Amino acid sequence: MHKPFEKKPFKPLGVALLTVSDTRDESTDRSGRVLAVGVKESGHELIERLILPDDVYLIRRELSRWIADEGIQAIVTSGGTGLTFRDSTPEAAMPLFDRTIDGFGELFRWLSHQEIGTSAIASRAVAGIANATFIFCLPGSVNACETGWYKIIRPQLDSRSLPCNFSELLPRLRTSRDSDRTQ
Repeated sequence: MHKPFEKKPFKPLGVALLTVSDTRDESTDRSGRVLAVGVKESGHELIERLILPDDVYLIRRELSRWIADEGIQAIVTSGGTGLTFRDSTPEAAMPLFDRTIDGFGELFRWLSHQEIGTSAIASRAVAGIANATFIFCLPGSVNACETGWYKIIRPQLDSRSLPCNFSELLPRLRTSRDSDRTQ
C-alpha cells in the first residue's frame, strides 16, 4: 500500500476524463461520475469530461487534443477496453504513446482478479505517456473505475506518495520533451 509523505507538498494536476460508450450519456455515465468525484476529492482539477462512441478516430482525436494541452497532465478513459471488435480504446490510445506503462495493465488485472476472479483476463486496460501526459485506459464498469482510480492512479498522481510517484516524473518528462524539440 502506498504511504503518503505528509512533509512534501501536494501538487494538483489537470485531469481530463473520457467515457467511451455507444450507449451512455451524461445521466447514465456512472463510471465517469465516479472518476470525476475521485479527481475532485483528490485535489486535482477536472479540466474536461467527455463521452464519445466507440470510434477509434474520434477517441484518438480527443486524446491528441488533450495531449497537446499544457494544462492537462493526466487523462483517464473508461470503457472500450473489452474483447469485442467494437472495443477500440487501446487501439486509439496506444499509437499515441511515447512510452507504455506496462505495469499498469498488469497490476490492474491482478487487483481485478482478487475482486472478480478469472474474468479479469478479459480486460485490456493499458497506460502510457504521450507528450509528458499520463494516459490511463480503464474498463467501463463502476467497480473497474474505482479499482483503477483509488488503488493505482490516485496514489501515483499524488506528489506525496512514496517511494515514488508519476507526479515526480512530470518535470523530467517535460524537460526531456522540450530538449528533444530543440534538437
